[in-house]
Amino acid sequence: MQTRIYRSWLNRSGNGFTSLVLILATLFSWSSPVNIDSKFAQASAAAIDNQQKVAQPQKKSPTRWIEIDLSEQRLLAWEGKKLVYSYRISTGKRATPTPKGKFTINSKYRFNRMQGEDYDIPDVPYAMYFYEGYAIHGAYWHNNFGTPVSHGCVNLRVKQARQLYNWAKVGTLVVVHK
Repeated sequence: MQTRIYRSWLNRSGNGFTSLVLILATLFSWSSPVNIDSKFAQASAAAIDNQQKVAQPQKKSPTRWIEIDLSEQRLLAWEGKKLVYSYRISTGKRATPTPKGKFTINSKYRFNRMQGEDYDIPDVPYAMYFYEGYAIHGAYWHNNFGTPVSHGCVNLRVKQARQLYNWAKVGTLVVVHK
């Protein structure tokens, strides 16, 4: 009887011993993350970036820019010398003219509330500001494109404003002339 008890204990302790060995092996084989010197990591990343730039020269894309012709009430979007879009627009009326000059798109808003002394329009779509409070944007509240009716902004049909909004980036040149 004692022999049977001893063998049973030996079998159990063998399984327990094996389990203990596996647990200890796992604990000792685990290592904490290696802390690489950040200067070394930055230098390595820069070297990789430089290698990629040398290996794959970047193609220069044509410059995108927007022309707003106040006399013709037309917006033209260009990639270099290639015309991409041509839209009828509504710019500022005589009392509230659209500013002339060279500007860049400085911010873009999918929807924006526009307010003035005599207007308050919520959810103006695809607004791209190019000078102070002046923007190129969609206009859902009128259909008088080709006629100056705005408070100085450049109004487009909403679908056209969406196309232009997706095409133009912040920093895109905007040239407004008579």
